[in-house]
Amino acid sequence: MLLLAMDTATPAVTVALHDGTRTLAGSVRVDARRHGELLLPGVHRVLAEAGRELTEVTALIVGTGPGPYTGLRVGLATAAAIGAARGIPVHGVCTTDAIAYATGRTEPFVVATDARRREVYWARYDDARTRAEGPAVDRPADLPAHVTALPATGAGAVLYPDALPHRLDDGPEHADAAAMAALAAERMAAGLPLDPPRPLYLRRPDARVPAGYKVVTPTAPAPSAGAGDRR
Repeated sequence: MLLLAMDTATPAVTVALHDGTRTLAGSVRVDARRHGELLLPGVHRVLAEAGRELTEVTALIVGTGPGPYTGLRVGLATAAAIGAARGIPVHGVCTTDAIAYATGRTEPFVVATDARRREVYWARYDDARTRAEGPAVDRPADLPAHVTALPATGAGAVLYPDALPHRLDDGPEHADAAAMAALAAERMAAGLPLDPPRPLYLRRPDARVPAGYKVVTPTAPAPSAGAGDRR
């Protein structure tokens, strides 16, 4: 087993290589505006650091979000392209699951990431491996009371301390592909299914059909004067 994992659902552009037992190499670059520029160099960097080739990779793991559309699609499209080119499977892992797994916690907590627009993506966990609720998207002030009462990790907890006052001081702020790969490897070894590599978009699309838009139906051109049977 050699897993190449990547995630671009948060401001972190992260890649890792995992052999089913341990992380061989990992890369994390935090830059919310350069996902497309940083992802493939990160792939090349971890392969070089581990001394492995892309041809040795047996499966790809990609973060499915939730996350902003622009960033999230970079990782999903890149994983799909590599998987198709190499003829290897592509599996998805919920990004908040990877963040939760990295905490190693055995007690309930919340993962909250930045959804922009003054909102957070959140999910509630019984422990680092067990998601109990979510993911969902809400304004911080609208979070359920049973969520705000729990310890929280992620950029959402950093940005909105009034709504999520019980921040985990040692909890991760963004996703790390090393944790994502380790979680995927653990699930695969246990025979548990992984998610399909489809994005978790929790909002409706911004694009709208303009009000009063009229559909124009093309019509066949009128026959030219004198047209007829020329046999």
